[in-house]
Amino acid sequence: SGLGSGAAITAALIRELSAALGSPLEGDELNALVYKVEKVHHGTPSGIDNTVIVMNAPVYFVKGQPPRPFRIGQPLTFVVADSGVQASTRETVNAVRDLYNFDPEAYRGFFEEIGAVVDDARNQIEQGNLKDIGQLMNRNHQMLSILSVSSPRLNNLVSAARQVGALGAKLSGGGRGGNIIALVEPDNAQRVADALRGAGAVQTWTTTVSQQ
Repeated sequence: SGLGSGAAITAALIRELSAALGSPLEGDELNALVYKVEKVHHGTPSGIDNTVIVMNAPVYFVKGQPPRPFRIGQPLTFVVADSGVQASTRETVNAVRDLYNFDPEAYRGFFEEIGAVVDDARNQIEQGNLKDIGQLMNRNHQMLSILSVSSPRLNNLVSAARQVGALGAKLSGGGRGGNIIALVEPDNAQRVADALRGAGAVQTWTTTVSQQ
């Protein structure tokens, strides 16, 4: 549902099975095996889910480059909302690839802008600039919507969160279903959660991410 649960379950199973066999796996070996399972389920996953889960740390991830952990400058409080819709990451990735193949020059610009947003977001997270992080989340969601990764239901949830004061909101993961995440001030978390359920979310969770 866009939260890396498949990679998390796979990592847990491989850790337990390898330990039971007397050869516990961690690090690059574990990461490589989890990624193989991700490819079975998703076709051409980015590799970020398995990398973050195995490293158990915030990671700046660029496919084909070594992952780079980074620090969180200020705790981030998120409200996560489940749309109640199941969607296939494989199908979404294939649809985006079709758009790119139809007009590579135009869509390359969208990909480059998303990359720039992500790069800026890492810097803002390290500096703890919550308002800037929220604005970048909003821009990222806009770009993903253009690429057909979003859906009317996800857009409705994102709008509901913003209307009651979320600093930013966007879809999570493969999109078209699953979850959206909203960055909030801690004292506004309940109001945002209530608004999301009122807008059709089947359930919500509030979590805070901070430097370990």
